[in-house]
Amino acid sequence: MKRLAVTALVALTLASCQETPKGYVINGEVAGMPEGKIYLKSFRNKMFFDVDTAEVKDGKFTFKGEVDQPLLFGLATENMDYPVQLFVENTTMDVKIGDDGETITVQNSPVNTVFQENADKVFEDGYDIDSLIAKYPDSPAAAFYLYRYFTYQLPLDDLKTTRARISPALADCPYVKDLDGIIKQLENVQIGKTAPEFSLPDTAGVSVSLSDFRGKYVLLDFWASWCPPCRRENPNVVKAFNEYKDKNFTIIGISLDKDKSKWLKAIADDNLTWTHLSDLKYWDSEIPALYGVRGIPANVLLDPDGVIIAKNITGEDLHQKLKEVIK
Repeated sequence: MKRLAVTALVALTLASCQETPKGYVINGEVAGMPEGKIYLKSFRNKMFFDVDTAEVKDGKFTFKGEVDQPLLFGLATENMDYPVQLFVENTTMDVKIGDDGETITVQNSPVNTVFQENADKVFEDGYDIDSLIAKYPDSPAAAFYLYRYFTYQLPLDDLKTTRARISPALADCPYVKDLDGIIKQLENVQIGKTAPEFSLPDTAGVSVSLSDFRGKYVLLDFWASWCPPCRRENPNVVKAFNEYKDKNFTIIGISLDKDKSKWLKAIADDNLTWTHLSDLKYWDSEIPALYGVRGIPANVLLDPDGVIIAKNITGEDLHQKLKEVIK
C-alpha cells in the first residue's frame, strides 16, 4: 500500500508539473485571410510596438513565448488600421479574429474573460468601474481598465478609493504602478496648487518656459493634430483667445503630435495664433504626464501667480470661467 501511495503521489506531482504552463501559446484564426502575416504587438502608454511576426496559412497562425505576468497585447494584420486587443498569459489560448478586423474572441484564458466581458461596457455612460474592481480585485484586466480609461474621468478622491480595492497581489503589475504614478501627479496639479514648471521647444525649436508667462492668465491647452475632438474644440478656443487676448490672457498650446509638418498644418488650418510647444514625442511626452493628462483635449487655467484655478473647461464653460476671473 505504501509503494502504491508513493507511486500515486509521484504521478500526481508529475501531472501537476506538466499542467503548469511555462509560456504562452496563441493558436489563432483570421476570418477571410487565408495567407499573409500577422503581428503580435506589446502595449505601452497607449501605443503598440511589434514584438513578433507569424505567417498566416489557411487562415491560421501560432505565436509562442513567455510573459512575466498577464499583459495587454495586440494582434494586427497588414490590412488592419488598429490592433485587436487581448491579454497574453502563460497558457494555451485559442483566438479567433473576425472578418471585420475588429472583433476577437479568446478562449482558455481567465484574464481575457474579464477583459472581453467589459470591453464595450467601459465606454458606456455611468459604467461602474468601482464595482468591477471590487468584483475582480486581483484581475490585471480590471486594473487595466481603471488605469486606461478612468484616471481622467474620476475625481481624485474617487480614483484613490477605487485604487485601494486592488489586491496587493497586483503590486508589480505595470498598470497598477502607472496608476499609482498618475495619482501622485494628479495630487500635484489640483486646483489651488502652483502649476509645475516646464520648458518645451516652440515651432521654431526655441525653448520656452512656463515661467516666461508669469503675470498673465494662462490656459495650458493639451491637444494634437490627430485628435478629432481637439480639432472640433479649437474654434471655441480661438473665440476665447480673441475675446480675452488683450485682457492679460494668453494660451500655450501643448501638442502630443509626433509629425511636425502635421502639427504646423493644423495650427495654420485652425487659425491658432498663440504660442505652441511640443517635443513631438506623442504620448511619451513628459509634460502631459507631469500634469496627469490621460486624454485630450484637456486644459489647465492658471492665474497670474501660476496657481491652478480651473481644469478641463471646454465649450461654454471656458467662456464662463474666463468671464468670471478676468475683470
